[in-house]
Amino acid sequence: MAAIGFAALAFGIFVLDLRIKNYIEKSLEVGDEKPFCKGRLLIRRYHNKGAFLDVGEKRQGVVTMLSLGLTLFMTVVFLTTFSFRGNSTLKAGLALLLGGAYSNTYDRLTRKYVVDYVSFPVKNRRFRRIVFNISDFCIMIGALLLAVGEAKRK
Repeated sequence: MAAIGFAALAFGIFVLDLRIKNYIEKSLEVGDEKPFCKGRLLIRRYHNKGAFLDVGEKRQGVVTMLSLGLTLFMTVVFLTTFSFRGNSTLKAGLALLLGGAYSNTYDRLTRKYVVDYVSFPVKNRRFRRIVFNISDFCIMIGALLLAVGEAKRK
């Protein structure tokens, strides 16, 4: 996949997640919960004012600045990968990670919270309370691909 394809992947993730977040914000009240995908997922509206699992929710400014700084740093790393051939696992991982990071950072800068909307209907109450968004999944998958790409390189 050419450099433009990886950049388009990151942009596509950003746009898709932003559209879903806007839909969730308009159509659900905070805390509302609806089964989705034959009950395999729960759709709910949750405002995450911190990082993952609300870590740092009382220090939103710090979380926002860290998010912005790390996103900018990873963007520079991503752009430098365009100068060398190969290593598509690294580039795909960075594209997924950045698409998610752009979306969540955009939320932090514009809404002052990240809109999360997907959870799993499991019996464990602690895990059931965790709410994700597509960006979160892309960040996790992207980080995993980065680790796999690095392991392949060695």
